[in-house]
Amino acid sequence: MRIVLLGPPGAGKGTQAVMLADKKEFLHLSTGDILRENVKNGTLIGKKAKAFMDKGELVPDDIVIEMMLDTIKNARSQEDFILDGFPRTVYQANNLDRELNKLKLSIDMVVYFKTSIKTVILRLTGRRLCSKCGASYHITNMPPKKQGVCDKCGSELYQRKDDSEETIKKRLEVYDIKTKELIDYYKVQGILKEVSGDLEAPKVYSELSEILNACEADDRNKVRK
Repeated sequence: MRIVLLGPPGAGKGTQAVMLADKKEFLHLSTGDILRENVKNGTLIGKKAKAFMDKGELVPDDIVIEMMLDTIKNARSQEDFILDGFPRTVYQANNLDRELNKLKLSIDMVVYFKTSIKTVILRLTGRRLCSKCGASYHITNMPPKKQGVCDKCGSELYQRKDDSEETIKKRLEVYDIKTKELIDYYKVQGILKEVSGDLEAPKVYSELSEILNACEADDRNKVRK
């Protein structure tokens, strides 16, 4: 099953994608992680993207599309994967659908994480990342055992520049403008599902699992018919 996770920054998409990858063996393809890896390694795409990411702006479509389509084509699995953070615009979605069609594939389900601004700000301003291994923590909800130090590798934790409240609000404004049409795009296709991103991660995962199980059951019934 090929799944797209939609939602504002801080909605918990990444957390759920990691849980699905771990428990249901999906391949997790995170736009943010892939972009940051390119920035860290100083690739051509990384250099182009960095200027936009530092300002809290969405990276231009053409850069993201090129990067993600290459990732999908070279992925170890094209049957069961989760796209986290891509597509973010109808233009990206059209390009994705066209390229998947060439591979005789399609997106099976899109899950929208409906999340309040208050929740997003609370989560992102408290987020801390490991400077070495990339592990994620939260100063309130999931703090490290030792303040400022990664539990996994002992490296220093840091706050991303775009996790300040001012930048978060700007990111949300950009997100709302760009993503409303995308939600309608998938709604028309009849593959859009919705969960509450305001809930705690285990409750969201429970809702998500029910949706996945129902979709898989529908697919099995279609095959039998």
